[in-house]
Amino acid sequence: MEIKECTLLSDKQVFGTNKLETITKTKNQCSITDLAIALGASVCEEHLEHDKSPKGRLSTCYALASKEGSANVSMIDYRGNRSWCLSGSRSMSIRPVLYSNDLRDSFRCPILNLEDCMEVEFGEYPQDAVGRLTATLEEKYQKQELTKTGKSYTIDGKKGYDIESFLPQPIEEYEYDGKKYVRIIYQNGFSHILSNEKRYHKGDFLWLEVSPIKWIIEEKEGLLISKKILMSGIRFCKNEEYQGDFKQTEVYQFLNEYFAKEIIATEKGKSLPKMINRNNPYQLNFQKVKEEDIIIGAIAADIPLFIHGASSSGKSSRVKQIDPNCVEIHMENASLESFIGKSVYNQETGEMRDIPPTWYQRILNLCTQEPEKNHILFFEEFTNATPTIQGKVNNVVLDRILDGKWPLPKNVRIVAAGNEVEDSLAANPIAEPVFNRFAHVYIKTTTNEWLKWARENHIHPAIYSYISYRKGETLRSKYDGNYPNADPRKWEMASKILYQTGSVEMLRSLVGEEITQDFIDFCKQSVITIGDVLTGNYNEMELEYLNAAERYATIMALSQVEEEHVEEIREFTEKLGKEFQTLFDILWSQDQEERLEILAGLREVKVLKKEWKNV
Repeated sequence: MEIKECTLLSDKQVFGTNKLETITKTKNQCSITDLAIALGASVCEEHLEHDKSPKGRLSTCYALASKEGSANVSMIDYRGNRSWCLSGSRSMSIRPVLYSNDLRDSFRCPILNLEDCMEVEFGEYPQDAVGRLTATLEEKYQKQELTKTGKSYTIDGKKGYDIESFLPQPIEEYEYDGKKYVRIIYQNGFSHILSNEKRYHKGDFLWLEVSPIKWIIEEKEGLLISKKILMSGIRFCKNEEYQGDFKQTEVYQFLNEYFAKEIIATEKGKSLPKMINRNNPYQLNFQKVKEEDIIIGAIAADIPLFIHGASSSGKSSRVKQIDPNCVEIHMENASLESFIGKSVYNQETGEMRDIPPTWYQRILNLCTQEPEKNHILFFEEFTNATPTIQGKVNNVVLDRILDGKWPLPKNVRIVAAGNEVEDSLAANPIAEPVFNRFAHVYIKTTTNEWLKWARENHIHPAIYSYISYRKGETLRSKYDGNYPNADPRKWEMASKILYQTGSVEMLRSLVGEEITQDFIDFCKQSVITIGDVLTGNYNEMELEYLNAAERYATIMALSQVEEEHVEEIREFTEKLGKEFQTLFDILWSQDQEERLEILAGLREVKVLKKEWKNV
């Protein structure tokens, strides 16, 4: 059996003059599964009329296949009203729709539900959190005593408002006592009580039971509409310019390449036969991948990896994001003894005793304590090591044995990083035999990538605005060995100094006098303050003559506004141009979930005001 297409509801089906009968009966509302909440869906305190338990809670909104306005995604809020969201968001909820005529032979007997709609069960999916059985399942999972069914369910490996494409991440299914379960990590930025009456926080593990999916039958158009919101955490579209071409979106790809295949119930974990794709007989993925994807893939596949990049390009941080407890060896300081250990004379036995280096003992302890996890052995600043030490690393990479004496545990993954010779006075060339032992990725920090990182890490708004204004020209400056130069790490340090002291002149010790003076000139631009906006102390001609630097500086100052006045300030920023209003949203929200929701609400109010004005 094959599901020919999986889709979402459209504006016409929900709000049109001939909208679906089932939509009218259910008031556009549906409850939400624990899986969708755990993966980031927004939840409100409103409930279905007949179910006031956690299982009856409503999502704040779920996505439609239609576009809203110029380039946004149309949505339904918990009241059943029209709403919208940026197409790049991963927080929107997904309520799948199937075509019933293709699947009638697979229905279980239809029943009449509380809204006088006919519903059926078809397929299965992880939905509700496990209660008392959680401790038993986790204990058996840690002891590797659970039976894998051979089936898995796919979620998005990328999180939050991410510029990167959908990354399939399989979640394995296990069988215990005749039922099926999956284990996931709670990813929602907000803590919620799930249907098992237990509160979960970001980073907690939870177990979900795989259960039949209930669908509402829309007889007139031959549709099956999921009774619940089943999924979240999938970015809707590859860019923020959605034009209504739903079949080109990442949500459509997810629904048809993964969800539609994975909901089909299997017997004893045996997969159903798959149709052969004549254009892709090996079922390969031909999507473009980022350097971060290669890093994750190489580590998962146990391929030694070398990360190249200029100083402060974020090589180490990428590794530590994957494994915060990685064992890091700074190769520029490594001696032969510190790397391969030493031999000491035992006076009692008259024999030499081999003592392994401390890094080896640390990685051995980690891998022994957590045998189910992979742990990274990270050779930092590898190119600054002497050729002799590089050769010793080559032996470890090739044979996975240190100095022919101490084998690496099976769950060790090897990663090295270093600067190119042309980027560092201390870097040494990598010998060909060593180079060929690794897969290689090359990190080049773009201005947009750094600005995204700066938002997420609360870099001082003055620095963010300055780098944005200069289009990244001052993000780096040439190192001459005599005076300080600018680079991403120096700007992070500069941010800390500004937060601590507020003294701009101190930055010359980090990024040099010339860039510091340019930064001072930028920060001293004439600006319209929060007080000016709230009291109306400005005029339209004054706004018209503000240059680009003054507009950036004004936005920087306005971004310090408190929540009680953000609506007035944000409305003013539109007078400076859409680009500057977007910059205000970025600086004010600082990627905080609560503030992002406030901004989303303000956008929604603006759309409604526009609609009311046109009525």
